[in-house]
Amino acid sequence: MKKTSLAIITARGGSKRIPRKNIKDFSGKPIIQYSIEAALLSKCFDEVMVSTDDKEIAEFALSCGAKVPFFRSEKNSDDYSTTADVLIEVIEQYKNEGIDFDYACCIYPTAPFITAEKLKTAHEKLRENDVISVVPIVRFGFPILRSFKMEEGYVKLNWPEYINTRSQDLAPAFHDAGQFYFFRVEDFLRTKKLFTEKTIGIEMPEVEVQDIDNVEDWRIAEIKYSFLLDKLKHG
Repeated sequence: MKKTSLAIITARGGSKRIPRKNIKDFSGKPIIQYSIEAALLSKCFDEVMVSTDDKEIAEFALSCGAKVPFFRSEKNSDDYSTTADVLIEVIEQYKNEGIDFDYACCIYPTAPFITAEKLKTAHEKLRENDVISVVPIVRFGFPILRSFKMEEGYVKLNWPEYINTRSQDLAPAFHDAGQFYFFRVEDFLRTKKLFTEKTIGIEMPEVEVQDIDNVEDWRIAEIKYSFLLDKLKHG
């Protein structure tokens, strides 16, 4: 059976730095709920599923309207499994059940700044352009060509030739926003990569991006989220 688009929310149970991270309360509701709701509201997907090894996460995902058709394997539930490993496992499991998808979107469970509109924009760009994947990106706050490294305790320029170049004259650099990856399934299974020579980015404002690895990151993300809600409320 052929379907168009699949949302895969990757949410394993183990988290050492922030215990029970994927279902921890974030500004009033479990953080994974933001990802599930955005995926469902976007209307981009034939199926919104959560890949997890955890019964509690699975039960909560189901209560939010997502599907958990199978549990993640033990092999892809440790600290060493990659996002690509998890996605391949999910896609192949669906294939084994006779279900194929043209497009899929990997959505992280700790990405409260994802919105239905962002997913719809990415979906449209993927469908309308000759690209393999579409990802949200964010600009570095300062030109990396003026960055430093440390060598034996001393500060060294990574690119000394740019020391006297004005920062506004240097090309901006970007990094992965760490929220979602929309991709063509056939090309992903062939390359096993989410970033290829045919990846395009959607630039996100810095205030809508926050990597959440520790408790301090979590608090900063909540502050940013509160700021955005206030901005939306007061125009």
